[in-house]
Amino acid sequence: MGAANIFTIGMGVAQYNAQGKIGKYNQGVNNRNAIVLENQALQLEQKAEFDISQFNKSFKKIEGSTKVATAKSGAVVDSGSAYYVALSNAYEAELQRNLIKYNSKIAADNKREEANFARIKGQIARNQSQLAQLQTIASTGTSLLAMNKGSGVKTT
Repeated sequence: MGAANIFTIGMGVAQYNAQGKIGKYNQGVNNRNAIVLENQALQLEQKAEFDISQFNKSFKKIEGSTKVATAKSGAVVDSGSAYYVALSNAYEAELQRNLIKYNSKIAADNKREEANFARIKGQIARNQSQLAQLQTIASTGTSLLAMNKGSGVKTT
């Protein structure tokens, strides 16, 4: 076996190994990105819980102020218009809580979907590197056959 053959085989092996490492690295990066995105989804859900508790706190303050103002005006707090205003505010508050939950769920689901795509992208990168490795093997073999044919070395 000549020096050219040894060099071709050596370069083919080096390229094959590099392609494998690059594929694994790219897959690892995308898997890490997926984990970060999933953590962001959890943070969005936790933020919704915090936002709801902050909203509840503000709502109770406003509700208390409204009751005090109603009582100061001489109206009966739990009857008539005051009752309907309080009921309307309660419905609006529940609607607001549901809106916070809904928006949070949509945002968190979007982050989880991005995480899934990151994993898919990582798998594609890995598959592409494996395909490149196969192409390297085929190319190296073809080069060796061509060199040996041209040098008069029997290949059969």
